[in-house]
Amino acid sequence: MTIETKYGVPTVAMHTDKFDKVVRSVADVNGMPGLAQVFVPQPIMGKTPGELRAYVDGTDPTTGRSVMQEVIEGLTLPRDGARARVEYDRSTPRLVEADTEEHLHRVFLERNWTDHLPIVLPTEKVAVNAVMAGARPDYFPVILALAATGVTARGSSSSAVAAMAVVNGPIRHEVGMNAGTGAMGPYSHANATIGRAYGLLSQNGQGGSVPGLSYMGNQGNSYAYNSVTFAENEERSPWAPFHVQHGRSAGDSAVSVFSGVRSTAFTLGLREKHWREHVGHLLRGMDPHGPPVLLLDPIAARQFVDRGGFAKKDALIDWLHDTARMKAGEYWDYQLIQNYIYPRATFGEEPWASKLKAAPDEEIPMFRREDIHVIVVGGETNGYWRIMGCNYQKTEPVDAWR
Repeated sequence: MTIETKYGVPTVAMHTDKFDKVVRSVADVNGMPGLAQVFVPQPIMGKTPGELRAYVDGTDPTTGRSVMQEVIEGLTLPRDGARARVEYDRSTPRLVEADTEEHLHRVFLERNWTDHLPIVLPTEKVAVNAVMAGARPDYFPVILALAATGVTARGSSSSAVAAMAVVNGPIRHEVGMNAGTGAMGPYSHANATIGRAYGLLSQNGQGGSVPGLSYMGNQGNSYAYNSVTFAENEERSPWAPFHVQHGRSAGDSAVSVFSGVRSTAFTLGLREKHWREHVGHLLRGMDPHGPPVLLLDPIAARQFVDRGGFAKKDALIDWLHDTARMKAGEYWDYQLIQNYIYPRATFGEEPWASKLKAAPDEEIPMFRREDIHVIVVGGETNGYWRIMGCNYQKTEPVDAWR
């Protein structure tokens, strides 16, 4: 879709047949119902060149027609006008019919309106997802700000992604969010229900999350239950809060969202002699398509200041960018880099176009500098910290929704 809409290049999207329903749904939702789609059998991973060639020379398992004939037609014929207009049923009533509590619980489950955990039955369509999640009324400004980001917490990638939400400013204390011990675990009503509401509003706003239909995460991702929602420990951080780095004042309340959460690496503190090498190994262990967000307990954050001299967070990010390097040949061999970055490099987008010109043995940065982030969270029971592989999307003010 990006190649066709952004660059104006006629494109045929080729998928495996496992994704038949979901990719057609995605094309419809994005206003491109006529997007040319061709399918080959699943799987392709681990197949020999001969077996893959047989897929291309064979028939589309969803239509029974020649794969290459469909490719040629998709590149040369006008788009299918019959599917150019998609109609949606928008007649949902304001209130569901009165019924027993037991039956209504079953209705919500059968219609995929919930995350399959117990819910509080809502009485109004307004704030329905927050009510179902069990959130209190004073949490609502944070939930509205999350909705206002426009970033879904129910992304449907075959790599089973989740979202992450980080809250900054006075609202953290006003609603009792946890930034300390257990902040990322099931130990805070505010953290848990705000994050759950974010997931439910995303799920219902985009039409549900049905495995095999609108959700294709291969193994699933338990982070999605509350979208890794927590408050930053600003008071114990040696640096400026995250939202201040992204254009907000320290006295503002804001929520920042990340997508593509699916991988993590962790360690304990920074050793005196080889901490640089240790951090480098952690960074190189991440998939280069999932840039690093360092989630540092305050103890670990102060160690980066004391042992690395990183008095400002920007200095640490500069060092992380320079340290996270690998050989160009190895970088371009990563599957997700081939899938998503290589096409952009061939169209001249930087910094990837320059990386593509590098010799195979030349070391290149794994991540763009602007994609690396640092957040302080934890209760100082120990200096554990982790690297979360995910993509920062945006920071939304909360105060506008009070």
